Amino acid sequence: MHGYVRRVVTGHDENGRAIVVSDGPAPKVHTSPLRPGHYSTDLWRTNESPARVSRRYAEPTEGPRKIVANPNGTIVRISSVPPDPDFSTMDAEKARKVFEALGNPDASTFGQNRRHPYMHRTESIDYAIILEGEMYCVLDDTEVLLKAGDVLIQCGTNHAWSNRSDKPCKVAFILIDGKFDPDLAAQFGAQP
Repeated sequence: MHGYVRRVVTGHDENGRAIVVSDGPAPKVHTSPLRPGHYSTDLWRTNESPARVSRRYAEPTEGPRKIVANPNGTIVRISSVPPDPDFSTMDAEKARKVFEALGNPDASTFGQNRRHPYMHRTESIDYAIILEGEMYCVLDDTEVLLKAGDVLIQCGTNHAWSNRSDKPCKVAFILIDGKFDPDLAAQFGAQP
């Protein structure tokens, strides 16, 4: 099954002893016909910091797909990024629709910087851990190749993920809600 990730969740019984609450496929797998071969599995979301530690949890990945965490929240996600398609027919509106399907049409910056159609900026700190394969992190004026075992810390930068190999790249993302410093917010036209 594409996008399958086994998720084991621990918790506490009525006596406070550690138990396995659930063990099986993570229920939130996102695909889009606008990005064939791309699978994104949300494993867990938190909506506050510090995160509430409770005896039992309601399923935290319910609801619409989000590209970024809620205010003061986090998302843990594993994605399979296919090799880049032919982008020759991609324009800013089509790129915006790709991000709309991901849950955040306003993240797309391809209309501002035509470096890569999947260029986007999020007000977050994101940890990207390459599990299998390789992928480029494309920035405004440079790029860096990441291979299995590499970790990139993305600090609210304008970026895209570009897979130029011939096989999918599997990457774990830990997305943490952030807030731009006022000077950066002013440069991006964002609210400080």
